[in-house]
Amino acid sequence: MVTAKDCLHKYGDPRSALTQSKWLVLWDIPCDLEIGQIPKKLYCNKDIVLPLSQALKNLVQSGYVKEIHSWDGCWNIRESKAGPSLSLHSWGIAVDINAATNCFGCKPSFSKGFVQCFTSVGFDWGGNFTKPDGMHFQLAQI
Repeated sequence: MVTAKDCLHKYGDPRSALTQSKWLVLWDIPCDLEIGQIPKKLYCNKDIVLPLSQALKNLVQSGYVKEIHSWDGCWNIRESKAGPSLSLHSWGIAVDINAATNCFGCKPSFSKGFVQCFTSVGFDWGGNFTKPDGMHFQLAQI
């Protein structure tokens, strides 16, 4: 599982505009994926674009996209809810979906099929963490 230490080593300090310019992109999400709550543009790490694109395609093609009620973010420099390190959102390699119904520490509500749309293309799911974070999907490798 990717850690903040891994991200700091690969990408540098996310609070630095100089290091952000090396990995942060404004991704214009393809029109065929702009369904429901999926945003039209997303600030994210360039390394998440291909796997997230595939996960979104999986959701659309399988019909699980209707489980998305809210898109709750990707890039956000902040501390982790689980500990004293920066969140992987600080480097834009994680997304949160349906935060209101998949809150940190609560029993996740996504279907297995929905989760599989992400895990099959290289994401870890927060619903499997020791303290569940069902809204959270993060790159499994960087």
